[in-house]
Amino acid sequence: MSIEIKVPALGESVSEASIAKLHKKVGDAVKADELILELETDKVTLEVNAPANGAITELKVKEGDSVKVGDLIALMQAGAQASTQPISHSNTQNSPSLGHNIPTPQNISANNTFLSPAPKKIITENNLDANKINGTGKDGRITKGDALDALSNKASSSADLPSTSGGSLKPTERVKMSKLRQKIAERLKESQNTAAILTTFNEVDMSAIMAIRGDYKEIFEKKHGVKLGFMSFFVKACIIALKEIPAVNAEIDGTDIIYKNFYDIGVAVGSPQGLVVPVLRDADKLNLAQIEKGIAELGTKARDGKLTLPDLAGATFTISNGGVYGSLMSTPIINPPQSGILGMHKIQDRPMVVNGEIKIRPMMYLALSYDHRIIDGKEAVTFLVRIKELLEDPRRIVMDI
Repeated sequence: MSIEIKVPALGESVSEASIAKLHKKVGDAVKADELILELETDKVTLEVNAPANGAITELKVKEGDSVKVGDLIALMQAGAQASTQPISHSNTQNSPSLGHNIPTPQNISANNTFLSPAPKKIITENNLDANKINGTGKDGRITKGDALDALSNKASSSADLPSTSGGSLKPTERVKMSKLRQKIAERLKESQNTAAILTTFNEVDMSAIMAIRGDYKEIFEKKHGVKLGFMSFFVKACIIALKEIPAVNAEIDGTDIIYKNFYDIGVAVGSPQGLVVPVLRDADKLNLAQIEKGIAELGTKARDGKLTLPDLAGATFTISNGGVYGSLMSTPIINPPQSGILGMHKIQDRPMVVNGEIKIRPMMYLALSYDHRIIDGKEAVTFLVRIKELLEDPRRIVMDI
């Protein structure tokens, strides 16, 4: 029985995705629920799995294609065995099923009928003639380097480009932005164009927090099964400050201000697909161990591409830790429709005056970027000073004072 595999629902307000990666090819055997391909939307990466045991009989898409909800992406035969014969994928290149006009390389020679994805992409997108490319791979196959050399030669014959010291051109590679990267660019530019963004700075002495971690990290990890980091203290401090300065936890909707009496904290993390901000729900109801576990789980999902739409939606405030990459100071940008974001940075030993004496202290710069349309400068400074107080004397966090 032939089974159609179509693009599933992608989430609220999301109708389009791109083929991020094909895990199976035509003729491959698959088991029920085995991964066939990955779809990338402007928010998350989604997996498309086999609905039954069988074999892939046709792929209607290739990596990089744009697809919409309900589009046919593959056919499989239930109960079929894997094919042992080489199968040309030209049918997938020319398939009109999705309504795409996909260009194919010109005059591909017999040796290069089965181009690997990297050189095929370069040849196709730049309309190169494969017959004129000298293949240096096995059996005369065209490699990615061969395709890039051909592209450089084409560029040099059509434009006067600057050369390197050796007289040869540096090859360039044009790569389409992923859906996620496009959305990041769109939202950040929207933030700059819409919000009146200002940033206020302060610095915090991390001695007390570091002392607590040094005294209790082994006991904490043994009891809770997770390491005691800095982020849980920052989340706790931010929540206390957000309750005292509610405008920082609010958002603008037209001519209204929406004050939120819940605290879903976004934690910006890097992933192979780009910057994502998974959300720690009801963080005000969590203890330090629960916060650390929640952040660890979200970080793992981000790195593995397993974040779902609910993981990313609805944060009321965001914390970004550029310090893990060595950043000493930065101006984080607001993630709309939020009104504030806290930037953490690298801890660095610096000479500080303490009770009239110069002491070496582990210091961290803090940055609060905020929307001046809703948050006044006094409120922003008060918020950041409050966080500084709580972190420099963590007993205040425990006592909520």
